[in-house]
Amino acid sequence: MAQAILFRALGAVNRRPQHLNDTDFAAQLNEFRSALEANAQTYGLSLNAESLAGLLKYYELLSAWNARLHLVAPTSPRDFATRHILESLVLLPHLPPGAAVADIGSGAGLPIIPCLIVRPDLHAVLIEASPKKAVFLSEALREVLEQTVSSGKLTRATVVAKRFEDIAAPAVDFITCRALERFEETVPKLIEWAPKNSTLLLFGGEGLQERIEASGLAVSASLIPNSQRRFLFLVRKTREVSS
Repeated sequence: MAQAILFRALGAVNRRPQHLNDTDFAAQLNEFRSALEANAQTYGLSLNAESLAGLLKYYELLSAWNARLHLVAPTSPRDFATRHILESLVLLPHLPPGAAVADIGSGAGLPIIPCLIVRPDLHAVLIEASPKKAVFLSEALREVLEQTVSSGKLTRATVVAKRFEDIAAPAVDFITCRALERFEETVPKLIEWAPKNSTLLLFGGEGLQERIEASGLAVSASLIPNSQRRFLFLVRKTREVSS
């Protein structure tokens, strides 16, 4: 009920950003799609027509909401395609069929919504502390994934509008996080919170790796394509740890 009231308060959001006319927005959408097609192979990806259509729909929706909610920093369609969408999709080789994921600090839905679009077998809980961003996430899941509702809940992915520290960890095998306030300071709490035997997939720089290693858990790092200082860190929580 609270989210429905907040959605009405935000007002109806048109798919086209207000500062663009139809022609300019169509050009941006075309630039976004072209960048996905041109750069997917660099990220080890192959995107079919259905995936491309879903990612385009997501970009269209996010562009319309972004001016009001400041979901992501302004960037060109090409950069959004590579630095946000394709970078998010580097998670996919690490997620087995049917994987259940908790995405922390989902914000604009990165990295998990692109992954859900491309991999229909995945299930996720999106945990986002901002009520306004949580409204966007719920709307994106309904529109982009075209989810059905069963027993009052979305069937493939749900949104929890709380800080991860304030809830029990859901029964998932994977924890993902691409951006979180004071991430390097918070990561020890995130590792402690994560279920035992889960795998954490975290985006960040060398400073984040140092904080992970301080927990005593083994960590492997993969350099993200087209980046010199951003990594995907894989951490297997094989034992309980304390922050």
